[in-house]
Amino acid sequence: MAGNGNGLDIRGRVAVVTGGYGVLGGSMAEGLAAAGARLAILGRNRKAAEAMVASLRREGAEAMALVADVLEECELRAAREQLLAAWGRVDILVNAAGGHVPEARTDHAPPFMMPLPAFDEVVRLNLHGTVYPTLLFGESMAQRKSGSVVNISSMAATQAVSGVVGYSAAKAAIENFTRWMAVDLARRYGAGLRVNAIAPGFFVAKQNRGVLMQEDGTPTERARTILARTPMGRFGDPADLQGPVLWLCSDAAAFVTGAVIPVDGGFGADSGI
Repeated sequence: MAGNGNGLDIRGRVAVVTGGYGVLGGSMAEGLAAAGARLAILGRNRKAAEAMVASLRREGAEAMALVADVLEECELRAAREQLLAAWGRVDILVNAAGGHVPEARTDHAPPFMMPLPAFDEVVRLNLHGTVYPTLLFGESMAQRKSGSVVNISSMAATQAVSGVVGYSAAKAAIENFTRWMAVDLARRYGAGLRVNAIAPGFFVAKQNRGVLMQEDGTPTERARTILARTPMGRFGDPADLQGPVLWLCSDAAAFVTGAVIPVDGGFGADSGI
């Protein structure tokens, strides 16, 4: 996918978005579809994936559902074959599947009290759930020596965010995995195959709404602390992720690989002083 002067034009490219029916993954899928990509929404919830596909089609996009668990190799292989049979290739992979596991939170107790299986689960969901799709769909990109992978890191990867030790460790590993894959694939397959990540700040989604918002819709104490530490003074809107993802997937970022782009309202830049 070397630069050809078309900038942000991704019309006709085939994009797979794992977790593409979630709040954040869905917004990223919508942004890619609006830019002309053909979208494959991958997740284990068939009903949710098909509902997202129907929504994209109503907006004029070409879309299909791929039902697979990002932690199951055989299901990912079957999804890849289904995609290749239908559209012949994959140009873009956005690894939006992930999230937290309530049992792994350590907000109200020492980390020693965290159930070890909960730690394993949150790490597998966020790290393995990115590695597996990258290896499976990335193999198809490597055969064509062309493609863009976008992983999802977090502000928790580089700063100690209370209560989320397993999630933080997994996101830090994703940043290393992003850089490692970027270097290895570029050296093996050339400049057309790129791997990058975005690192969102704080967004209100289904999984964290109870932590950030009270029942009456006002911010919790934790949310007020976050907003005070965010120079822009607000939570991210899911649409804020669309531009950075589109850029990384397009020829406008043809010389960008191994990068982690903060999308955080300045949270990571603020020293707190």
